[in-house]
Amino acid sequence: MESKTVKIDVPEGLNIIIGQSHFVKTVEDIYEILVGSSPSLKFGIAFSEASGPCLVRYEGNDEPLMKLAYETSFSLSCGHTFVIFLKDGFPINVLNALKTCQEVCHIICATANPLQVIVAETDQGNGILGVIDGSKPKGVEQEEDRKARKELLRKFGYKLS
Repeated sequence: MESKTVKIDVPEGLNIIIGQSHFVKTVEDIYEILVGSSPSLKFGIAFSEASGPCLVRYEGNDEPLMKLAYETSFSLSCGHTFVIFLKDGFPINVLNALKTCQEVCHIICATANPLQVIVAETDQGNGILGVIDGSKPKGVEQEEDRKARKELLRKFGYKLS
């Protein structure tokens, strides 16, 4: 087994969700979940098949995000994984619905941070071992940091005043 690190560029203003699933209808089911979650959400989805033609399948409602999703999925080349890029929405708005999708095995990450995916390669194929999501902690929050965190949540509308 060989391992490699695949750097994923998450453009400013976007979020990415990476997960594992088990069936080709994943693309259509995730599309339905996302399109039904918010009329303003823009997204692209890609799913890497692990058998048959082993294609990267893709859908979405935004061409550039669809292209970003299938290019990212192909760069990972890990069977039965999906990649979603979101714009004008956050993973928190769709994660629970994604987790209830019958094909979704688990969510590997959901982030807007710089991302590295640790991929194992064997003679059979590739698989995701884990991710490096953002940077390591630089310290422990102080009172002013707590205040800024709470203000940010209220700015986004996730908490009331």
